[in-house]
Amino acid sequence: MYGYQWIFLWLAQKTIPMGTAYAVWTGIGAVSTLLVGIIFLGDSANIWRLISASLIVFGIVGLKLAN
Repeated sequence: MYGYQWIFLWLAQKTIPMGTAYAVWTGIGAVSTLLVGIIFLGDSANIWRLISASLIVFGIVGLKLAN
């Protein structure tokens, strides 16, 4: 990781399990990148892409609730 981003991951994993912290970190990055592509770059916003992104979000919420 570059810059100071690793500090935020380190701080997050102090209060939740490392696996959950990493899943949240990568999930936010993946879904954010998808949304930037759709909103600003004209990428396709078909139903399967949106369902897949929502499954990532639901998975992260499920990991957090399981703690």
